[in-house]
Amino acid sequence: MIKTIIFDIGNVLTDFRWREFYKDKGYDGELLERLAKATVQSPDWCEYDRGVLTDEEVLKRFIANDPDIEKEIRAALEDTKGIVTGRDYSIPWVKELKGKGYQVLYLSNFSKKIRRECSDALEFIPYTDGGIFSYEDYVIKPGVEIYLLLLHRFGLKPEECVFLDDTAYNLEVAAGLGINTILYTDRESAVAELKKLGVE
Repeated sequence: MIKTIIFDIGNVLTDFRWREFYKDKGYDGELLERLAKATVQSPDWCEYDRGVLTDEEVLKRFIANDPDIEKEIRAALEDTKGIVTGRDYSIPWVKELKGKGYQVLYLSNFSKKIRRECSDALEFIPYTDGGIFSYEDYVIKPGVEIYLLLLHRFGLKPEECVFLDDTAYNLEVAAGLGINTILYTDRESAVAELKKLGVE
């Protein structure tokens, strides 16, 4: 029986709209693609979320990926407000599940900087029972440590949990630990999949 619903945040309860964010800042075409490769699409982006390096240290890694656009990288990421935005259904959905007696947690790769600057997108957090932001514990998905930490911290039995994430490889690790998983594409299909697991 499912007792705990675990949500990823980006592109599940919020929109991680990096492409629109860069366009809003006036970048397009080849420059936008170069910015993306140097930042959000690079392995170094994970270091933002891991929380071990300072913002400046991470920024220097981005710049090293494409030194010729240092000015643009710095300007684009000086203020990240708007790179993550809220979804209207997040609070009602969390409240609905809580009202039915389910424990609701979050498990997300997230940087301290973006959490601070996009706090308006995370207004559902107080309605949950808690969770893990990767930067706070220096662990990131899909590393097994972050899943084990969540299970231990909240005293969870894997078979009583279901984890919703929009990234397949994050789900593979969770499933390997015995956690039920749902690949998130949209709320309607997720609700249907939850019903198959007995979550009404």
